[in-house]
Amino acid sequence: LQWWSRLPPHPPPSHLPRPSSPHRRRRMPKVAIVYYSMYGHVRALAVEMKKGLEEAGIEATLLRVPETLPDDVLAKMHAPPKPDDEEATADKLTEFDGFLFGLPTRYGMAPAQMKAFIDSTGGLWQKGALVGKPAGVFFSTGTQNGGQETTALTFITQLTHHGMIFVPIGYSTTDLFNNDEVHGGSPYGAGTLSNADGSRMPSDLEKRIATHQGKYFAGVVTKLAK
Repeated sequence: LQWWSRLPPHPPPSHLPRPSSPHRRRRMPKVAIVYYSMYGHVRALAVEMKKGLEEAGIEATLLRVPETLPDDVLAKMHAPPKPDDEEATADKLTEFDGFLFGLPTRYGMAPAQMKAFIDSTGGLWQKGALVGKPAGVFFSTGTQNGGQETTALTFITQLTHHGMIFVPIGYSTTDLFNNDEVHGGSPYGAGTLSNADGSRMPSDLEKRIATHQGKYFAGVVTKLAK
């Protein structure tokens, strides 16, 4: 029996790979960059991810995770206005072939806003709508040891329950070997260090790693979307 036969009646997920046909025209794969960013650090990396994806021939879309904090709390936290990027919804995810999730760190894990969004995808989980789709992560922490690996590692559980394929970058770029300057990023994905007060924005090195991740992820998505 297929795994979905144990769920309420649904047709098999339509996005799973099918035999290719020489007469079928290939479409451009679509990737959603699903991010939460209170002060702009993660979004800055997301923009570089989009650049790398598009340079590799992928249709990339920035999707902003909904805010859960009330306006008066955001004002006290001196959070800037949200950008005009389209707001992410669970139903919207079904339109894409792959995902890059942008995560600021809260005590070494994804923030409540991202967790609330993932919790809203239960209907997709039940239908197996994201099974077999590739996903990567990128992140921002206040300090070098503030969760550059644990944030990604603990988020993999969310991808696993959806049956998604986690795509790390490993050491596929030599920039990760650079010890000449302090920087974010790890084999799990691109990253930045914001300082505890948020005063530091992504460096040129961190942006290069993010652009590289976009291109690298594009190669995987293209192969799986055939």
